[in-house]
Amino acid sequence: MPESSSHPDQNLAEGLLTRWTALFAAPEAEPYGAQLLRRWSEPQRKYHTLRHLAATLQVVDRLAGHADDADLVRLAAWFHDAIYAPDRSENEERSARLAEKVLPELGVSDEAIAEVARLVRLTATHDPAPGDRNGEVLCDADLAILGAPPQVYAGYTAAVRAEYAFVPEEDFRTGRAAILEQLLAKKPSLYRTQPAQATFGPRAEANLRSELARLRDKVPPVT
Repeated sequence: MPESSSHPDQNLAEGLLTRWTALFAAPEAEPYGAQLLRRWSEPQRKYHTLRHLAATLQVVDRLAGHADDADLVRLAAWFHDAIYAPDRSENEERSARLAEKVLPELGVSDEAIAEVARLVRLTATHDPAPGDRNGEVLCDADLAILGAPPQVYAGYTAAVRAEYAFVPEEDFRTGRAAILEQLLAKKPSLYRTQPAQATFGPRAEANLRSELARLRDKVPPVT
């Protein structure tokens, strides 16, 4: 990362590190947070970046009253894409294992570590069971971008395509369309908390259907 503290990404990283250390009573937590920030800043990331982490945490904050333990959800947000390789399918599992390795060194209880790892693994499907309040908050926060204004959503789709630049166009369209269809088919709704459904739900459905139509018709993305 750039050395200048005035750089937006540097400022973002500093703010995130403050948030990380606030989750722990131990001062030795800071180097672990710095290492996670380095992971989130890797060059292969175009969407799954520090900005996605920050945005996810912000929505967790908004939905915190729904969670059984909002701080465990925040920890899971930190780890949910900590390992991210676009050409591999087991990122969530590897990220959960990283949490299981790191958190014992910070004095986190076995029960809390198990919950954080479970939540990280849940982001592979975004399908929390009824009554899984922590899971509902994390999944809704992770998917909040789908309900962004159209131009912001267009930036998100462009960043996702950039992460998968190694995939041929036709293959990408087919795979992406399948993901969108799965998201649109989620029951009882894409978002499981009432605040997220009210805030993001209608616009998310419109965004997903619009992108799906473009993929099927082979129309260039909105820029």
